Amino acid sequence: MITNPPPWPNGARCAVAFSFDVDADSVVHAAHGSAAIAMPHALAHMRYDPFVATPRLCTLFARHAVPLTCFVPGWVAETYPAAVETILKYGGELGHHGHFHEWPSGQSAQQERESLLRGSEVLERFSGVRPRGYRAPYYGLSASTYDLLIEMGFDYDSSLFADDVPILLDNGKGQLVELSVPASVDDYNQYVSSRAFDYLMKISSPRQALEVYQAEFDALWEFGGLWVSVWHPAVSGRPAQALAIERLILHMQSKGDVWFATLGEISNHIKRLVADGDWQPRTERIPFYSEPVVDLKR
Repeated sequence: MITNPPPWPNGARCAVAFSFDVDADSVVHAAHGSAAIAMPHALAHMRYDPFVATPRLCTLFARHAVPLTCFVPGWVAETYPAAVETILKYGGELGHHGHFHEWPSGQSAQQERESLLRGSEVLERFSGVRPRGYRAPYYGLSASTYDLLIEMGFDYDSSLFADDVPILLDNGKGQLVELSVPASVDDYNQYVSSRAFDYLMKISSPRQALEVYQAEFDALWEFGGLWVSVWHPAVSGRPAQALAIERLILHMQSKGDVWFATLGEISNHIKRLVADGDWQPRTERIPFYSEPVVDLKR
């Protein structure tokens, strides 16, 4: 069913990367501006992330020897340094997630460049290295995002629902590894219903959410794909949801032949395969279109 699965290390059937977007209350301020300080319910909801959920999740994954990739806005790292230090203490990878969880598609190219630079500088102060990976806040990529990421030396992005295995994005000046996400493996789709965030969905039980996550994993394990979570500590770091994650980890480990890795490790592996001529991923030229397909003004 997957026609070109990459060879994974040690003969693994598939690769798994658990990733979290550590947004904290940046999303409240970004969405509501100065009005956010008068929204204690929404702020408390998201501050649960750095104070409670992120430490809980770090210890849970460490207990099972499974690595984490955490995409952290620069402002969040500055505001909640203990949470970032906990991620690093347990060997987690820090990825770029904007500086203030701003919509890239709502910024000029210069504004987006500044957000990338500010966020990178903050994360480098904590880890000692510049972040190599990126996930767009809200998946809100702009027409400039990939050109900027390639220009600034990023290795990979994980914002698209583009494939079941890694692909390459090429703008004619350089390339990025795209580590695509299964569209259903986002915890907001399962658990979030909040008027404060203008996000009203039917809330699933952890059992139902686990069925979705596990079904995606089982299929990708069968056919040699890449499974990547897009979860948020304030959502999936609560007790019932965290227990469901633990059950998923145990299921994955019981099946065996799974390579658990950070997204940075997966990107390195793909780049080595390509450099050595051992595997050739699908390459997408970006932008996907050079001119509009339909002119709606006609």
